[in-house]
Amino acid sequence: MTPALLRIVAPALCLLACLSPDAQAQDCPDTAPYAPAREIIADLGRIVAPNGVQASYTTTIGGIPQYVTVRGQDRDNPIILFVHGGPASPLTPSLWEFQRPLEEYFTMVTWDQRGAGRTYNLVDPDTIADSIRIPRYIDDTIEVAEHVRARYGKRKLILMGHSWGTIIGMGAALKRPDLFHAYVGIGQVIDVQENERISFDYALSQARAHDNLEAVAALEAIAPYPGDTPLTRERIVTARIWAQHYGGMSAFRDESNLYFYRAGRLSPEYEAADVCAINKGSLFTLGKVLDAFLEVDYSYVDRFPIPVVMLMGRHDYTTPSAPTATWLDAVDAPYKRGIWFERSAHMIPWEEPGKTLVSLLETVRPLAVDGGRGD
Repeated sequence: MTPALLRIVAPALCLLACLSPDAQAQDCPDTAPYAPAREIIADLGRIVAPNGVQASYTTTIGGIPQYVTVRGQDRDNPIILFVHGGPASPLTPSLWEFQRPLEEYFTMVTWDQRGAGRTYNLVDPDTIADSIRIPRYIDDTIEVAEHVRARYGKRKLILMGHSWGTIIGMGAALKRPDLFHAYVGIGQVIDVQENERISFDYALSQARAHDNLEAVAALEAIAPYPGDTPLTRERIVTARIWAQHYGGMSAFRDESNLYFYRAGRLSPEYEAADVCAINKGSLFTLGKVLDAFLEVDYSYVDRFPIPVVMLMGRHDYTTPSAPTATWLDAVDAPYKRGIWFERSAHMIPWEEPGKTLVSLLETVRPLAVDGGRGD
């Protein structure tokens, strides 16, 4: 797959939208000009509370070193294990943009998954190529959860996934529900094929409404979509680029989304080589999981073993919310709640950070503090 093609296919695979035109034009951006701003962001983000925790380190997960980040103002707070999207689109370089308020009420843990971000630079990619499979990512998530429980003395964690991270997060919750107080899906993937259909229909309707003849012609050329024709990379590109052009990734924005694509340049956690690793990891990972990704379907799950909360963007046409709402209405779970974000598409924590915090405080934290006795 060419870098230009990956730049468009990647966002179609949930959140792997880390390869912007700018990133492609400059493989390893010089972070030196950003040093003064990075210094300010690092100082603002320093956790100085006596019972706080701020740790970034490497530990062995799934037989390879993986990079973990832990941040929180009070170690006694419940822990959220936040599983990033992509694949290979780590949260670490953009944590500074949205996470600080969450750290007052939760200890936030994320890690750069195998083949992603700083973890990509820790191991020879050729030695792990055969392990780039969805079941291995699920097992890695479970291992990270067990590691975090032991390190911080917690009986259970809250598991939260975004986009691609909801595929492996839901898989981990179903496989090891004993590890988790609750599961939170943001940009949840339920049925990839249905997502593709909804996204295409939205793109075509918007293109027609805006008299975008180029888009209409391109989309009509691949109709019906997905249909019975093989769902190739090229067809995905055509369908998804226009959905995102009309705000399907970030509501009311076009597909540029520089706030996300360039976050690593200002991140205190990432140097130039780490920013490069996002792009390299994406190229390395995408082709290995694409076929399996296209077959993902959790609609058969009619019983969920732990409380489940879904945060759904009203304008999400990257992983459309309608299948998630339908699934949530039907599933049997100890507790379930769906929350709509009216000013968000796919990037809820970035688009509506205040409502994200309030939603987690109202629906999820009590499950860990009251129902979970604070551990």
